[in-house]
Amino acid sequence: MADLSVDLCGVRLPNPLVLASGPLSWNAEAMRAALDAGAGAVVTKTIRPEATVNPAPHITRVGSRSMLNTEGWSDLSAEQWIEAELPSLVERDGVVIASTGHTPAEVERLAGQLARTGVDMLELVSYDEHDAAAMVEAAKRTAPIPVLIKVSANWTNLKEVVEACLEAGADGITAIDSIGPALAIDVETGRPLLGSFAWLSGEAIHAIAVRVVAEISLDHDAPLVGTGGVGTADQVVETLMAGATAVGVHTAPLLQGLEWFGRTVQQLERWLDQRGYGQIAALRGRALPHLREQPAQDPLVFAFDAQRCTACGRCVTVCAYRARRLGAEREMLLDRELCRSCGLCTAVCPTGALTTL
Repeated sequence: MADLSVDLCGVRLPNPLVLASGPLSWNAEAMRAALDAGAGAVVTKTIRPEATVNPAPHITRVGSRSMLNTEGWSDLSAEQWIEAELPSLVERDGVVIASTGHTPAEVERLAGQLARTGVDMLELVSYDEHDAAAMVEAAKRTAPIPVLIKVSANWTNLKEVVEACLEAGADGITAIDSIGPALAIDVETGRPLLGSFAWLSGEAIHAIAVRVVAEISLDHDAPLVGTGGVGTADQVVETLMAGATAVGVHTAPLLQGLEWFGRTVQQLERWLDQRGYGQIAALRGRALPHLREQPAQDPLVFAFDAQRCTACGRCVTVCAYRARRLGAEREMLLDRELCRSCGLCTAVCPTGALTTL
């Protein structure tokens, strides 16, 4: 059976699945439940000196696998986390990461205290890209444990922020935070679903998260927790291939239950065994060399398996150039003069009857 363990900033995780900061990590009991369910590591809700008070409601689903939220940070105070919640997790299986922020002054105040509770590392969260490097410096002065900095795809100078944070001593990166502001409206009432602008997470942001992970990994070999929209074992693999060391998740186990962790661990084991991988760590960065290649421009060469075709017609429907037809005998007809080799027809084929060579 393949080895699922990974090394994150010198800390061994039994598998690469990290419960990202959010409702499922609101206190010690919830975090222990996630570890018991199979998470390799858990990240606390973001700890600030004072507890937040969230609006009601503050989380809603959009589509089937994405969410909007107007949550703040932890609704438990830093004092409760430091004196009660985190010390109760000293005896545990799995890795605990304390999330804190949102300013350099708060990190200076809390980082050392959090480290002394026995957590394995810190994750710093800032809403201001200009504070990120200073937060790292503050944490490294006061906490003798690895420090991750969580970065946002909203930041216009993301590459410069990552560079500055690594120079300031960050041991690794978490990418990305939720995206926004975003908005969803109840069309019956005309009211925003959460009363205001909100933050988007889940499947809707996955491709953006993978892009950011890859961009950072192309420039830096730093440990990286790829976070954003992961909901399947294949998406875990995809995020690792983009350069992630470990993979943060929250929306999927929140919507599907904590059983998601154990189920996904089993799926990853099967995926690796079927393809002959001995270690999941071997997947890291496999896609990066291809991103350095020039995009191909040669016309696509298609293959069609009539035995697998169900005549659903999806390939014909999505062809914007009307280049493709399905004959009366279920033969695939293609007008090469009209075809632009976009590839969408193969992407929508539900049975794999239409592929490219």
